[in-house]
Amino acid sequence: MVKRTYGGGCHCGAVRFEADVDIAAGTAKCNCTICTKMRLWSVRAAPAAFRLLSGADMLTDYRGANPVAHHLFCSRCGVHPFEWVDVPNMTGAKYYNISVTCLEGIDIDELVAAPVTYFDGLNDEWGERPDEVRHL
Repeated sequence: MVKRTYGGGCHCGAVRFEADVDIAAGTAKCNCTICTKMRLWSVRAAPAAFRLLSGADMLTDYRGANPVAHHLFCSRCGVHPFEWVDVPNMTGAKYYNISVTCLEGIDIDELVAAPVTYFDGLNDEWGERPDEVRHL
């Protein structure tokens, strides 16, 4: 596992963060209603590997049907740079899902070569791959 520190943020630059992640270890896509509508393609980070540098006051926390998922977005530009998932969840620990499209300096070849795990959040079957993933 080779973690790299990426900077990232929202479109307008109000929200800035750093995250230590290993893109080659894999990314994720979910078919739940919010992830599908946002077209969220994420990489997971532990809380110790994520640092919010600026813009905490610009973040709005939207919580949908899953009460432990905090879908954060910039109140100025509307971009969803990351979210955090509290416990209880399938991992047993808090984690961050970081939108790969909000990471700066990401190697596109590495990103498209990385394995993608699909989650069936739509049916609350988080350990299962959805039957249809082409639209994710």
